[in-house]
Amino acid sequence: MPLKNLNPEQLEAATTKFGNNLIIASAGTGKTSTIVARIANLLNSGIKPEQILLLTFTNKASLEMIERVSRYYDKSITSQIMAGTFHSVSYKLLKSHKKIVLKHPKELKVLLNSILEKRDFSLHSSGGGTPYQAAYLYDTYSLYLNRYPAESFAEWLSAKMPEQEDFVDIYEDVLMEFEEQKRLFNYIDFNDLLVEMKDLLSIKSFNFREILVDEYQDTNPLQNALIDSFKSPSLFCVGDYDQSIYGFNGSDINIIGSFTTIYKNSKVFSLNKNYRSSRDILALANRVIEINDRIYPKSLVVTRDGNFPKPRLLIYNELDAQYLAIAKSIQKSKTQIAQIAVIFRNNSSADGIEANLRKLEIGCKRKSGMSFFDSKEIKALLDIVTIMHNHKDMMAFIHILEFARGVGGVFAKDIFDVLFRLGDGDIVKGFLKPLDIKNPFKKKTNFQLGLFDECLEFGSVARFRHLDFEENFFSNPLLKHPKMNEELAKFLYSIYILLKNSHRVSKPSTTLFNVINSPLFIHITNVLARERAKLKDGTIDKKEEKTKRESIQRKALILHKLSTGYKDINRFLNAMLLGSNELSEGEGVNLLSIHASKGLEFEEVYIIDLMDGRFPNRKLMAKGGSLEEERRLFYVATTRAKDILYLSFAKYDQIKKIDYLPSPFLKEAKMI
Repeated sequence: MPLKNLNPEQLEAATTKFGNNLIIASAGTGKTSTIVARIANLLNSGIKPEQILLLTFTNKASLEMIERVSRYYDKSITSQIMAGTFHSVSYKLLKSHKKIVLKHPKELKVLLNSILEKRDFSLHSSGGGTPYQAAYLYDTYSLYLNRYPAESFAEWLSAKMPEQEDFVDIYEDVLMEFEEQKRLFNYIDFNDLLVEMKDLLSIKSFNFREILVDEYQDTNPLQNALIDSFKSPSLFCVGDYDQSIYGFNGSDINIIGSFTTIYKNSKVFSLNKNYRSSRDILALANRVIEINDRIYPKSLVVTRDGNFPKPRLLIYNELDAQYLAIAKSIQKSKTQIAQIAVIFRNNSSADGIEANLRKLEIGCKRKSGMSFFDSKEIKALLDIVTIMHNHKDMMAFIHILEFARGVGGVFAKDIFDVLFRLGDGDIVKGFLKPLDIKNPFKKKTNFQLGLFDECLEFGSVARFRHLDFEENFFSNPLLKHPKMNEELAKFLYSIYILLKNSHRVSKPSTTLFNVINSPLFIHITNVLARERAKLKDGTIDKKEEKTKRESIQRKALILHKLSTGYKDINRFLNAMLLGSNELSEGEGVNLLSIHASKGLEFEEVYIIDLMDGRFPNRKLMAKGGSLEEERRLFYVATTRAKDILYLSFAKYDQIKKIDYLPSPFLKEAKMI
């Protein structure tokens, strides 16, 4: 039985009497075993399985716990236990009492936008602020719901964002209509699941004798209010104050911090035996986290014996040199590759590691954040190189044309078709040496009228004579199309210039160098940088635009470095285009943000980019974070390691021309 395998602290917690119980379970102390044992104890005590509610942070966690209980009890019993996340449990209970249609936030943002765009904010502005766009208003409203404040949305937003006070009445009116529209069609989102579940509990009881809550430190006020609304006579809440890292998502550390104040006559248990990390790894993690205020005193005991290497600090002169060196270290490691993790604070840190692992032909999988190879800039670079290598690749050409303003997929395909005809099946020839075709816009088969069909009349090339184009490009019939505008003509000319200067180059690194420095890719870089620096009011943050441009440039240079290992363009494209999925999704080294690493453990762990500003992330701290939460993130990251821990930082970024100081956490850990 599960109870037989517990240590004294776990057993005491798992068998405690009914009531309000808080279990402080530090990293690696066996919280899952304790929760499983608690469920077994409830069943042994005569509690019916349908009277047990288990709330977890992920559905995967609840499935694992119920599966472990099922090793000792028949599935006909364990299947009756209500288990899952707050949202999945609410959905299960709600759908049996009312008709609901669960909608993704993206869909509801479209609905909200259709309501918001009808409002005229100019009549209400005193000049001090800019109204929110629909997506941002939706996210702000979601944060309001999860914070569960006593005041109205208008009062809450006015206090939080005084510059929005002119618009709060309009927002409330818009949100009222939004809620009416959702009710009309029975639409609900993830927030509504909790709100409506709480409303249902005001008129109906579900008679759960005990509620077990995992990761209690990451509970937000709305979730906590929902727990109370069940009015269960017994709570079994498991969490760790030192692992509260979801403040940005609405969680409130004060919920676990004030447990004994809110719930009178409650008991607090502490699991203090660590079964995961070596003595030196745990000592390092504790040296740092103990600097934070201690709400619940604890003293962890190491249970693992053996000779394990001490945590090591790796110092590099340059940022990219760090990524390559770590990839080489992993290549030489004797640890099973699936048991190695590279953990980072910011998703951008993973790009260099991912690319260098690919260069060394080391598989990896990236969880959280977009893969290096899935980013728009890398896809664009590879699409351009593909066109230069394969002159018939329609999809690569269409993807490139989508960076031209006002050119959608249909328009892009028609441009491709014209160039294909002009080049007799070769679009590069269609650009550089077009055939003399009377009407290249006419399609061979005309079942229905399309963009380039016979109904279109030729336009005059003279309208573009003021532009600084080569004469050979002016002679291209493509410019005669009446829908051709000046901006698109310039974009096509940038492709023409690149193809003219580089189409005979075969070496991958030279090809990429030419592409990266071409007006075409500079245009694409500017488009992406502006898009990513756009504020909620539609204006561009110039400082952020510069940062995004540098980030794009860094990725481009990483790809260029990768290309130096290949002599043949075809082999390079195959490795990048076909190998990227294996790299990002297959077996291999685990690339994880700290948030994605939560709850996992690995024999060998690298925590990278430990520079002040990047970790702790000063930018996020300025937007409402705190050094204490960054320190908790460091604690979570270090306690993922079982046997081997490497901490690394670089002194200089050659692209941004920035000197870095080491993270203060390295000083607190007594590593420097």
